[in-house]
Amino acid sequence: MKIRVVQIWGFLMTVLGWIFMACTLAMEGWKITSIGGMGGSAVIKVAWYWSSLWRSCYTDSTAVSNCYDYPVLWSVEGSIQIVRGLLMAALSLGMMGFVLSLMGMECTFIGGKDRSKYKKIYTGGWCHIISGLLSTCGYAVYAQYVSVEYFNPDFDGLKYDLGTPLFLGWVGSTFQMTGGFFYLWSVCTPLCGGEDM
Repeated sequence: MKIRVVQIWGFLMTVLGWIFMACTLAMEGWKITSIGGMGGSAVIKVAWYWSSLWRSCYTDSTAVSNCYDYPVLWSVEGSIQIVRGLLMAALSLGMMGFVLSLMGMECTFIGGKDRSKYKKIYTGGWCHIISGLLSTCGYAVYAQYVSVEYFNPDFDGLKYDLGTPLFLGWVGSTFQMTGGFFYLWSVCTPLCGGEDM
């Protein structure tokens, strides 16, 4: 397979993965739960509680939502601060990977000679792989935080379920790492002294 085709596939995978990860940062519903229902009452009352990295909300059966934005950085639980930091670092590293990868791709006319371009795309590939690992760790920290409360028999508060943004983020992280491996694969032979693909 030509180097150019592998690099374009790597670029498409990393772009899609980075977009997924960036979208999850702004999405609502990282953890969700609902209470209520029939319960022997003539009036059905249902309430949904959901939370994201930036705020916590409550929606009742009349579709009225009340949200509480987290006011300052230090008022948030430590695990949410860790998740925010890991995701911001992952997105920043992914952006640096984009710049290096675009300069190193065979189909672009910036970035210098072939050997120099190969080194740039190799470094960009590693940036994408590390970015995917950082975001995977961030989503895992949040999932562990929610799961510990859910499976704790002594916990008497609301038991939340994992929301859609976590799963979308894991998919995005996988795309990001896969694209990074495509970049590494595309320049492995030329950098190691073999013939071009």
